[in-house]
Amino acid sequence: MNHNRDNRQYTARRIILVLCMLLAAAMLIGRAVTLQVLDKQFLLDQGQARHLRVVSLSAHRGMIRDRHGEPLAISTPVESVWVNPQVLGSEQDRIPELARMLSLKPGSVKRTVAGRADREFIYLKRHISPDLAERVMALEIPGVYLQREYRRYYPEGEVAAHLVGFTNIDDVGQEGLELAYQAWLEGEPGAKRVVMDRQRHIVEDVESISRPRLGKVLQLSIDRRIQYLAYRELKAAMKTHKAMAASAVVLDVHSGEVVAMVNQPSFNPNNRQQLRSSDMRNRAVTDVFEPGSTMKPFVVAAALGSGRYRPDTPVSTSPGWYRVGVNTVRDVHDYGQLDVTGVIRKSSNVGISKIALSLTPESIWELLSDLGFGVQTFSGFPGEASGLLPHHGGWNAIETATLSFGYGVSATPLQLAQAYAALASGGIKRSISFLHDGQAAEERRVIPERIARQVRDMLEAATGPEGTAPQARITGYRVAGKTGTVRKSVAGGYSDDQYLAVFAGMAPASNPRLVMVVMVDEPSAGQYYGGQVAAPVFARVMAGALRLMAVPPDDLPLLQTRNSDPGESA
Repeated sequence: MNHNRDNRQYTARRIILVLCMLLAAAMLIGRAVTLQVLDKQFLLDQGQARHLRVVSLSAHRGMIRDRHGEPLAISTPVESVWVNPQVLGSEQDRIPELARMLSLKPGSVKRTVAGRADREFIYLKRHISPDLAERVMALEIPGVYLQREYRRYYPEGEVAAHLVGFTNIDDVGQEGLELAYQAWLEGEPGAKRVVMDRQRHIVEDVESISRPRLGKVLQLSIDRRIQYLAYRELKAAMKTHKAMAASAVVLDVHSGEVVAMVNQPSFNPNNRQQLRSSDMRNRAVTDVFEPGSTMKPFVVAAALGSGRYRPDTPVSTSPGWYRVGVNTVRDVHDYGQLDVTGVIRKSSNVGISKIALSLTPESIWELLSDLGFGVQTFSGFPGEASGLLPHHGGWNAIETATLSFGYGVSATPLQLAQAYAALASGGIKRSISFLHDGQAAEERRVIPERIARQVRDMLEAATGPEGTAPQARITGYRVAGKTGTVRKSVAGGYSDDQYLAVFAGMAPASNPRLVMVVMVDEPSAGQYYGGQVAAPVFARVMAGALRLMAVPPDDLPLLQTRNSDPGESA
């Protein structure tokens, strides 16, 4: 009896166990049907909402190149560390480790994470090195991620800093041509939909939403080699003459293109930690100055255009001073009887004042206005100044006289270079461009060709042995140019010991290819005349530039004499 009862109990237990297993299987099958059939779409939507993301595809900024294709600005890929405060907030004990790795203060990181706990994305540190990025991710801290970005790099450093400018951390142009051509250079990020795991790693690309559009390449008219020459020589002059600042501009006479433009002091756009705002100004475009005696050739051009003067017309400058009302105009020396060419060669204030006062103010004003004084060059450079050219209706005698030797009018170095380029090109004023794009410059005749050539011959005499700028001469090339030594304007008048040293010139004088303006602000080492301070900078830069551009020499007799002189140094 006991045996039968045990068998029945065993059978009952087996039946109960089987029923339980069948019930469990039925429940699993039912759940599977619910998940895979009845609730499939709902669950897919929920899963995608948690793991399907739209991510941005970075597009790098367009490269900036010089006229020969050499890079002046490049965007290089970098990594940035970002965190999800909602995840990292639960890993408080790992924050100090992360902060030390990124050279951040742990307390500051904790406060940032706690203060933005409602957000899913905040940058912790941007633009770090690949090695550091790798070490950060090796920590395997939840809620810490990397994002690919681009950082702007400037191979020429401070040599082209004022011209090229720079971008901010978001790769948006802030200064210079980076700012002026922001729309051209900037890329347009793309987007794609991806599946991410809980560590925000992409495990599957779902679809492409939009492709990134890369920024366009910008080719400048700058010649990197000549830019460096100008930078080197201007910096050396600043140091030698203990000057406060300096600028130089080199223009291509034939095209109106800016071949070089440098300023001192400069800055390194790759390291802006200690950058001063005063160092960022492109003084050659944004700062104005009274150009002094470099204005005299334009007054002479107006005189020649009046028909009352020729290059050999005599002008008396005795006794070395000239009364204009209650004011007195003075020369450095009593030059006696000069002709118009001699007035330029000796840079006589008395002579040019007498010439200017014999003309109508309107004729002088119209020529200066046509040459671009008082208006921007419309080069497109941000912050370009227009200078000052007072209307002739308000000129009195002394204002006419002083304007003839460059006081009472102001210009930027770029404006002055454009005006001299008009003399160099035979009287044709061309628009200024920073781009080497093959487009013809806008041009307009502002001086008759005959008069422009006559003035150019006078400027060549100014660089001769009896002129004010013999140090501007270049072996093998004829040079034409004019010095300026300007007293700086101060409260109550003009300083007796603060000067601007200026030289504006062109070469080769027989058929000018390049024009250059050099301005040195407050040389304080003893020498301050334009012929002593600025003219040598012109000569050294122009000599190298002409050879780099393969411009043939036009002064072969002088070159042969120099080469045959056994005492001439190499």
